[in-house]
Amino acid sequence: MCRHLGWLGAEVTLSSLVLEPPQGLRVQSYAPRRQKHGLMNADGWGVGFFDASSGGDVPRRWRSSAPLWGETSFESVAPALRSHCVVAAVRSATVGMPIEVSAAAPFTDGHWLLSHNGLVDRALLPASAIGARAESVCDSAMLAATIFDRGMDALGDTIIELGAADPLARLNILAANGSRLVATTWGDTLCILRREDGVVLASEPYDDDPDWEDVPDRHLVEVSADGVKLTALDHPKGAR
Repeated sequence: MCRHLGWLGAEVTLSSLVLEPPQGLRVQSYAPRRQKHGLMNADGWGVGFFDASSGGDVPRRWRSSAPLWGETSFESVAPALRSHCVVAAVRSATVGMPIEVSAAAPFTDGHWLLSHNGLVDRALLPASAIGARAESVCDSAMLAATIFDRGMDALGDTIIELGAADPLARLNILAANGSRLVATTWGDTLCILRREDGVVLASEPYDDDPDWEDVPDRHLVEVSADGVKLTALDHPKGAR
């Protein structure tokens, strides 16, 4: 359910990350190669990036409830939009969830951009956080509101807690704040590509570069100026 991608590094065009790769998010919207749940991602898309003209810490978003493969307006502008930090996603909606712009990732609290690949029982999410922050009634937006309320530094603990409460949950999170890129694997795929100019985290490789690495399930990934760090989520804190 859904595919997402994050970038942290040198300034690059949104087109080079989302549209131009041979198996990028545009192709993954109709023909994903590693998706375990669902056949395509036609229920919307979103691209969030940090605006260098505003100091590099202001999140901007372009979202739609239409399939990415038909977005000619975004295709015409994406080569001119550049950023050092990006979160993008294509959506396959959970059954019963609304298909609307506000349900498309990335979600934001004004500082972070966040995407969720998976599903979670909404009844397990605290009403206080949801009422104050959720952009939509869909499970991903409500989960994002819960994570924002608890704080990104508690992301690993939040995912462990929700995963224990909902054995059927899939909780792959991808988030960025302009200087950090963080992600979790819990029930679905995530890959890393360490390029000379930065790091890509993605649900699946956007090309056939042999340097793509698979992230083990139930791990927290943190990307910053210090490098890439992986921490197991089902063991006491202590990074691998």
